[in-house]
Amino acid sequence: MKLYDRQGTPNAARIRIVLAEKNLDDAVDFVTVDLIAAEQKQPAFLKMNPIGKTPVLELEDGLCISECTAITEYLDNLDGAPSLTGATPREKAVIHMMQRRVEIMLMEPIDDYFHYATPGLGAALKPWRMPDWAGAKDWAERRGSYAVANLPYWDGILNETPFLAGGRFSMPDITLLAALDFAKGAGLKIAPNLAALAGWRSRVKDLPAVKTRSGQDFLPEDISRRKQ
Repeated sequence: MKLYDRQGTPNAARIRIVLAEKNLDDAVDFVTVDLIAAEQKQPAFLKMNPIGKTPVLELEDGLCISECTAITEYLDNLDGAPSLTGATPREKAVIHMMQRRVEIMLMEPIDDYFHYATPGLGAALKPWRMPDWAGAKDWAERRGSYAVANLPYWDGILNETPFLAGGRFSMPDITLLAALDFAKGAGLKIAPNLAALAGWRSRVKDLPAVKTRSGQDFLPEDISRRKQ
């Protein structure tokens, strides 16, 4: 299998944590996509994923799977013992419900804030961004504020249960961790009084699969290129 991504981005971290958790690192060849140069928007990449986003997992038969949730489902079920996406109908329902809530309430608005209220990934991506209109930055700022305003909800959930879908680390926990690190990298402020969320984050960061896989900040060379 081949994984097309860019190490140091939130979605890359999500799938790399999955690979580590499932002991699949050696089964995948990593192919770096130059996001700053908008390689993901070029014809060769768009043949794999017409949405023009990473990551993409290419299987040995040539099938390309995009979207972190779909890639996680595939990888988690390869061994017939899913641990991240649920084994029973109830587990699957709760995991996917919480996964979608993290995406809607945090990951997507943080992404909007990053791309439209900050320099984002730089000038090369401008043709694929939403048109510049008078209220674009204000809208993006509101999206960032929306994400921050939702953080107490997650603190409340984690005050009642060790992980988002119950007693076991699963897919929405990976997404929540990536979203929090993304928020920090984008410059959004996380309130220090969310004790349950902070405790959960500390525990998750200490998990073996997460320890070496969850770096979210753009690498130094990316940061310098964004500013050009």
